[in-house]
Amino acid sequence: MATESVESTLKAHPFLAGLEARHLALLASCATDRIFATGDFLCRVGTPAESFFLVREGRASLEVHVPQQPGLRLETIHPGEVLGWSWLLPPYRWHLDGRALEPVRALEIDGRVVRRACERDHEFGYQMLKRFAQLLGHRLQSARVRLGAHVT
Repeated sequence: MATESVESTLKAHPFLAGLEARHLALLASCATDRIFATGDFLCRVGTPAESFFLVREGRASLEVHVPQQPGLRLETIHPGEVLGWSWLLPPYRWHLDGRALEPVRALEIDGRVVRRACERDHEFGYQMLKRFAQLLGHRLQSARVRLGAHVT
């Protein structure tokens, strides 16, 4: 995918709405177009979290690992949404499993590059932190509701 095309894809992604062109260009420079088959893992709990995914097509699940059972789905990620925040905070390890429920096409953004850019450009860091803080709040609320439905 050409950089110009990646930038236009990033600009159109709802998670990045309103981000300055220079910041979109930075994200485009460390983005990789990825395709995952149904059942593939985008991330596995406990493994190094070095990126995040902007989902373009397909659906993925966020699951809690339950020994001796299928993962408990906490949330379904749809096109226009983001999978992954663990790259942002130490210890930089995935906290959940992310699995493709159907073929998924996503832009994988290198979190290590983004972290360094956030340190150098505090405005960019603030913009990214605002977006990911909202995402974290949403995910925590979603997990709370979902887990409450499974408690008897």
